[in-house]
Amino acid sequence: MEIRSAGFQNNATMPRSCTAEGDNLSPPLSWSDVPAGAKSLVLIVEDIDIPIPRFIMKSWVHWVVYDIPPGSPGLPQGVPGRGPVPGGGTQGRTSWQRPGWGGPNPVGGEHRYVFRLHALDCRLGIAPRRAGKRRLLSLMAGHVLASAELTGRYRKTRG
Repeated sequence: MEIRSAGFQNNATMPRSCTAEGDNLSPPLSWSDVPAGAKSLVLIVEDIDIPIPRFIMKSWVHWVVYDIPPGSPGLPQGVPGRGPVPGGGTQGRTSWQRPGWGGPNPVGGEHRYVFRLHALDCRLGIAPRRAGKRRLLSLMAGHVLASAELTGRYRKTRG
């Protein structure tokens, strides 16, 4: 399985339009080679370089989308934070305790933003208010058929 973006290459700088300094638009994403037995996809995006001790928090979750139909080719740029996800899926809670994309706004240099896509042999079917990263990972255990990663980088241009 593969995940990619028309907005940036793997391990390259994300466009300013996708950040808190820009328009805060979710980046366009596409994927391919989803396993035949997949019943849903889960996308979790996190900043793995947050300057908080690891024993407190290992990452900052910027976006959660789950129960994406496996036949979906991807997500367009600028998915609204509320309402239906184009092509299907449900947005869960981020580290801000709300649904929707929260663009990079790094403190202390360049940060890495890892987009992890998981193909599952089931649908999760839980309420969005309960769908944070930890809960999703718990429900996904034993159901992951394949995973793919895309990493974007960003360094603040001001202050």
